Amino acid sequence: MTDQPTYEPSPIFDALDFDLVVKVLSQTAFSPFFVFFIPVFYVFKGESFTSDIVLFWSVYLVAISAFWALKWISKLYRNQGNLLFGTAPLDWSEQIIVVTGGSSGIGELLANTLAVRNVTVVVLDVKPIITENYNVAFYQCDVSKWEEVEAVSKRIIEEIGHPTMLINNAGVVQGKLILDLNEEDVQQTFGVNTLSHFWTIKAFLPEMIKQKRGHIVTMSSVMGLVGSAQMTDYSASKAALVSLHESLRYELDKRYLAPGVRTTLVLPGHVHTPLFSTVRLPQNEFFKFFAPSVAPVTVVKAIITALDEKYSQVLHLPFYTHFAPILPMLPSYLRDFAQWFSGADYAMQGFSKVTGRRPDEGVQNAVKN
Repeated sequence: MTDQPTYEPSPIFDALDFDLVVKVLSQTAFSPFFVFFIPVFYVFKGESFTSDIVLFWSVYLVAISAFWALKWISKLYRNQGNLLFGTAPLDWSEQIIVVTGGSSGIGELLANTLAVRNVTVVVLDVKPIITENYNVAFYQCDVSKWEEVEAVSKRIIEEIGHPTMLINNAGVVQGKLILDLNEEDVQQTFGVNTLSHFWTIKAFLPEMIKQKRGHIVTMSSVMGLVGSAQMTDYSASKAALVSLHESLRYELDKRYLAPGVRTTLVLPGHVHTPLFSTVRLPQNEFFKFFAPSVAPVTVVKAIITALDEKYSQVLHLPFYTHFAPILPMLPSYLRDFAQWFSGADYAMQGFSKVTGRRPDEGVQNAVKN
């Protein structure tokens, strides 16, 4: 009997990595509130207001204050159309949230976490979710097929009500070289990873537009911004979601005149889920520091925070994924160095063999990226 790989969840505490450094700096050296007291401290020590040290910290304070102010103004204007008023607090008890691929992985954790907030959660998946939460409803549905989504959406609306939020989380990965992909593999990847978003949006968006409020979360991946070997179909399907998110945002703003329907795009790097537990990443400490893997709970917390804030935004997890859009614009030798450093072209080597996964097990065993 072949030994199967075991999945060990990441520790609940923060590891010492670049993301932790950024988090600490954002609350200290890059925080206007913290920096404000530095020039004040020097003045109280007897330095004049025109001394070099006081002037330096004063200019630095103005610079970082301007940065945070512009960020906040941009966020307010994009979501509210004005700079004066924020969003009203979210009443979680009134929400009906649909989570696709919610029976395992991040989707399962997300569904159960939302349920604790007294939210009515509707899980769409091909297999039932195991939960003790009374407010989680399961509907069997292959979200890659429009006819099933259409039929299930009518049942949901009739039996529970119109969903106010949609989290398109379902995903599959084949993990094959392009010449090893058959027609069924490609159709399944794009059906679950890409087309399902169109079907669920078509089913649930009309009422959100009518009510002028709602939230649609699109689970993409950093692999939708960059490519690597043995991930051609997956990367292409996730790249399509980035464009879908962008186009949907402008359609809601300019054509449907419904800016109150928020959209959030999630771009995680490697996440500690069973589906990607056999991915082989570089084990040197330098790589682990700058490109750490993400715990599922981190992704879930970020999504729930975005829903609670009621702002349209893009979530990059971890911090290094902010730089992914820049990679295709780099000179080829720098782009190739980044690819070598990440080990991405060999990360999926042996993926199908180790997991013992058959092509027809994609939807059942590979729900969520």
